[in-house]
Amino acid sequence: MVLLWSLFSVQAQVGTPNRSDGVSTSLSGDLIIFHAGSLSVPMKEIAAAFTNENPGVNVMLEAAGSVECARKITELKKPCDIMASADYTIIDKLLIPKFADWNIRFASNEMAIVFTEKSRRSNEINQENWYQIMLDQNIQIGRADPNSDPCGYRAVLVSKLAEKYYKKSTLANQLLIKNKNNIRPKETDLIALLETGNVDYIFLYRSVAEQHHLNYILLPDEINLKNPAYFALYQSVSTEINGKTPNEKITQKGEPMVYGITIPKEAPNKLVATAFVKYLLTQDKGMEIMELLGQPSVVPSATESFDNIPEELKPFALEIKR
Repeated sequence: MVLLWSLFSVQAQVGTPNRSDGVSTSLSGDLIIFHAGSLSVPMKEIAAAFTNENPGVNVMLEAAGSVECARKITELKKPCDIMASADYTIIDKLLIPKFADWNIRFASNEMAIVFTEKSRRSNEINQENWYQIMLDQNIQIGRADPNSDPCGYRAVLVSKLAEKYYKKSTLANQLLIKNKNNIRPKETDLIALLETGNVDYIFLYRSVAEQHHLNYILLPDEINLKNPAYFALYQSVSTEINGKTPNEKITQKGEPMVYGITIPKEAPNKLVATAFVKYLLTQDKGMEIMELLGQPSVVPSATESFDNIPEELKPFALEIKR
């Protein structure tokens, strides 16, 4: 019944019939998706479910840091049908208005300290002493590049929030200058370093840790960038990252973690892109997969670009009342 309902939904959208065996023939062609590394596991599963219903579609997934994904569109002019960012503000700041018209917020996450059983002092680490263990000169730590990946600048913001929370002067600087050789372009690149024992602890999203069956320490809500109730506290810290041009800098303030998705203006296959985004945002389809993999839904959420969202996708967003 669920399969039939989803097929009827797609049929209604594109207005063409399905085959008698219940498989859609109305959607076809390549669908190019640039997405955050932290979306690799859910995107793969959502794409598989979507193509099971739409076998004429060839989904091409390309994972990178969200900032890097945006720059592939803005600087390298690579064709892209959908961009899904680990930080919705990347779409707002780097793509809208020149390269995209709208942005839908769809999922949340939180920062954690991630490790394996092989990590040194893993039997000691807890929510109170994690930063002391990470500063041990015998311990190797890793993080993502702030200029490529939201997980990278969120590691910076978490370090600054930890300095406030634990009332430890210079804590952030101590964490951020340590083991800079272990900085990688995107957060999922760090997993290989962790699993091979080249690093002991990394700043990483909780969902990615769960998807890869890694150990992790949850951080207090005052630090983890998860809880909207601490919006003002999160906003009290910031860092600078590279902007739209080589000489431009963007000030990135802390705020609760929310993912965003859009279809670029020059998307080669907008029809299929719209159908895929609709599938992803539907509660008993894509969002059910997202939640099962540790990324709670925030659909529908308010967005400044509501008026520019395609009509069939407006039910998944809210208009900001002026």
